[in-house]
Amino acid sequence: MGWRYAAMITDLGLAAIEIWRLYRGRADCENRIKELKYDFGLDSFVMRNFWATETALSVVMLAYNLMSVFRQAVIRQKSHQTLATLHHKVLAMGAYWGSGKEESKRPTLNLAVARKRRPWFEGLWANASEPVE
Repeated sequence: MGWRYAAMITDLGLAAIEIWRLYRGRADCENRIKELKYDFGLDSFVMRNFWATETALSVVMLAYNLMSVFRQAVIRQKSHQTLATLHHKVLAMGAYWGSGKEESKRPTLNLAVARKRRPWFEGLWANASEPVE
């Protein structure tokens, strides 16, 4: 693996390592902005009324945060998957109503998950718990 060089220009009176740590925490913000823009439509809801725009922004941020908790609690993968990927893999799922097992006869929702994906899909919900830090 080769060396990677970077330069930071700042007027902060901190040590170089502290400046690096400070800005390193912000390194992924551009990716989150792109995700809000492309997956959640953040760039397309400007309205005439300021308060309506602010409300729309609040709803988008709530949806983003709920999906983030879903990623942490259920998906639990190292890679950050976008809403489009999660939609395809987990959320957009064909289903049909069935009559249930013989004993209960209660209506059940049967998900149409491909046979080879069933163990992975069942494992998602079996391992769901509090978000990991």
